[in-house]
Amino acid sequence: MAWRVREMRHGGKLACPLRLIPEKQQYKEITERTSMRYHNITKDDMRNGDGLRAVLWVAGCSHGCKGCHNPITWDICGGIPFDEAAKAELFEALKPSYISGITFSGGDPLHEKNREETGALIEEIKETFPEKTIWVYTGFLWEEIRDLPCMKKVDVVVDGPFIEELKDNTLHWKGSSNQRVIDVKKTLASDHRRVPVLHCGDYA
Repeated sequence: MAWRVREMRHGGKLACPLRLIPEKQQYKEITERTSMRYHNITKDDMRNGDGLRAVLWVAGCSHGCKGCHNPITWDICGGIPFDEAAKAELFEALKPSYISGITFSGGDPLHEKNREETGALIEEIKETFPEKTIWVYTGFLWEEIRDLPCMKKVDVVVDGPFIEELKDNTLHWKGSSNQRVIDVKKTLASDHRRVPVLHCGDYA
């Protein structure tokens, strides 16, 4: 049987374990996209938000950023289905008290074809684990997504496309200086919700 190796890189380093998917299974899966798909779930991650986190790497991104470390995640029909077994794995990863929360990354969890299922999953996670924080990485700008219903349950959004010319390896939680690490709850509670409140004060 032929096998195809899948890998993802983040910040220049391998971001999650390799998965081996039989090519026949892969072809069968991508012929019809019936639900959200993902590439991996990483545990005890300290590179994608405050504390130790579980990270869901969602399939599908329409931004096509030059220099992206995860181009394998662009295909909306890539990866594998986010089914009940995957959800059970994710929820198990969130159970330990030392896990601060979940980060949605990819790909883009707010790709138009992911928004409904991402939103429903965010709602369920917040209901099940109210003490956990929820971070979302997206190539969309805050101004484009602030009115999505799921934003009311999100704690932090890292917004904007990665711009290779603005890449800065000294930045925390983002790849290029145009991106913003936004405190969603403070922003939505402010009188000027159109103007993001930054998660770390002057640090954009």
